[in-house]
Amino acid sequence: MSITYRDAGVDIDAGDELVERIKPHAARTLRKEVLGGLGGFGGLCAIPAGYREPVLVSGTDGVGTKLKVAFATGRHDTIGIDLVAMCVNDIAVTGAEPLFFLDYFASGKLDVNVGEQVISGIAEGCRQAGCALIGGETAELPGMYADGEYDLAGFAVGVVERAKILDGTRIRPGDRVIGLASSGLHSNGYSLARKVLAPTPEGLARWADALLQPTRIYVRALKAALKAGEVRGAAHITGGGLVENPPRILADGLVMRLFESRWPVPEIFTAIARAGVEPGELRRTFNVGLGMVIVAPPEDAEKSRLACEAAGEAAFEVGEIARGEGPSRVEFV
Repeated sequence: MSITYRDAGVDIDAGDELVERIKPHAARTLRKEVLGGLGGFGGLCAIPAGYREPVLVSGTDGVGTKLKVAFATGRHDTIGIDLVAMCVNDIAVTGAEPLFFLDYFASGKLDVNVGEQVISGIAEGCRQAGCALIGGETAELPGMYADGEYDLAGFAVGVVERAKILDGTRIRPGDRVIGLASSGLHSNGYSLARKVLAPTPEGLARWADALLQPTRIYVRALKAALKAGEVRGAAHITGGGLVENPPRILADGLVMRLFESRWPVPEIFTAIARAGVEPGELRRTFNVGLGMVIVAPPEDAEKSRLACEAAGEAAFEVGEIARGEGPSRVEFV
């Protein structure tokens, strides 16, 4: 009796079919710098012309337990946008232009239809970010995942002129903070959110739309702000929320003072607070309505804000930089 790889739980034909379905989605994202197409051992991308001292910037991330909501609802078409957003927003805050993206999609048994939905979302995220989906890995790993579940990881590479790297070293007291509105939780804090809002099927049904809102991609807005005036630093508000992310761009002796009345807070955060999560824990776990903060000098702050709005993001002047010492690098007023 002959035993095949399919008998062991791996369907090579399904993988090949998914690759064929992916190709038109990836084609929508291509940049002129991309060399070749999908299917090679490595993705090739040239550095765009015009850089004198190009520096490559890389980032990798996943979607975390937001995937559990996708599994429970059977909705897989936007989770790929989250994957791209978590990676490209991280590299964009260095001032980098995202060039290309690769994904890793693993499941116990490959469902081609689900896989296509996921990767179509990845392609849409790449389109929004202006980067090319040039490759990835689809792994079928029997016994590693529960039926109907999968895992995702993403990898983004961008480029920035060495002299234009944003690292926060130019931030000074008196600088203004521009906040870009989030669409909700983005892709952080889902273990806590699901515990307090969706512990039952009824709770999940009530909050499914809010929980699956895709993460905003701020690449175009930040690029517009950089063209409009001086930007001295930017922080992506991911894990660690508004408490732990802004200090990553602040020098010793500086604090970011945020005025909480200056931006709208999505309903989902209010509901989480009502469920018993204290304000300090809320700010340390979630973005509480701000997916990114940009620091600009006073004379350029309004220009930066308007540029972000023109690029399609809701933007608010939400705070300022001040002198301060002590363990709390972010003050809430």
